[in-house]
Amino acid sequence: MPEHFKSGFVTLVGRPNAGKSTLLNAIMGKKIAITSNTVQTTRHRFRAVYTKDDYQMIIVDTPGLHKPHDALGEELNVSALKALEDVDVVAMLIDASKPVGRGDEWVAEQLRRSRAKKICVLSKTDLVNPDQLSRQREAAEKLGDWDAMVGLSSETGKNVDAFIEEVVFLLPEGPAWFPLDMETDQPIEVVVAEFIREKILRSFHDEVPHAIGVQVEEMEYDRKKDLHRIFARIYVERDSQKGIIIGKRGAAIKQIGTEAREDLEQLLGTRVFLDLSVKVKKNWRRDENQIRRFGYGEGL
Repeated sequence: MPEHFKSGFVTLVGRPNAGKSTLLNAIMGKKIAITSNTVQTTRHRFRAVYTKDDYQMIIVDTPGLHKPHDALGEELNVSALKALEDVDVVAMLIDASKPVGRGDEWVAEQLRRSRAKKICVLSKTDLVNPDQLSRQREAAEKLGDWDAMVGLSSETGKNVDAFIEEVVFLLPEGPAWFPLDMETDQPIEVVVAEFIREKILRSFHDEVPHAIGVQVEEMEYDRKKDLHRIFARIYVERDSQKGIIIGKRGAAIKQIGTEAREDLEQLLGTRVFLDLSVKVKKNWRRDENQIRRFGYGEGL
């Protein structure tokens, strides 16, 4: 370890769809967290580990902070707020393409409890012109006392390096907390289940996505064939939703499986056999035990 090695935890917070998971993936240079335009896409407090020669940055991606409508929403808020405890840096993401509103003010208020260094990140700068960005920066500056401010685009990669530099500057000196070759602390089964759920979120834009939970029932590796066999179950709340997910003559679930398998083969570096089934579990979003069983919120 170099003499002045720096390490620490940086939590990404913000309203739903502020671009937290996309920024995490941009920093890591590969897809680790799932993304979609659906609120509550991120249900886990997800840690990615980014290690270089002179620092290790542990990035905590959190569910978007929002006004909850059910037990799942409450659990996700608890998870996001807990991620503000005992971290070194908090980065609040604000979507540069949407006016700063009461939701952003509420998130900024929660940040005042944290003793961590604070960075304000204006995300999605590729979607705005310089005048809009300047107005957004002024509005964001008023939300709190920031140690740094960065405008960036995770989609184009612009200024992602500048964000990393600001975080590293604010991190304390310390040891590497995780093995140098580790990229996430999530069990592989959880990452696999999330990749499957992402495909459902992207295919169905109505009420079905929120009612979806995914669990990997079994996962085994066949060394001879260099093949992962994965058996996963998709949970929905009503019979009608089950019909939508399966689709006419099984077309929808087949499409979900095909898309998920492509991502999973990249993630695992092997061929993948994926078996998906659908089960109805009435009102699981109101059942705290079931929410935790899926590993959402504080989860496992």
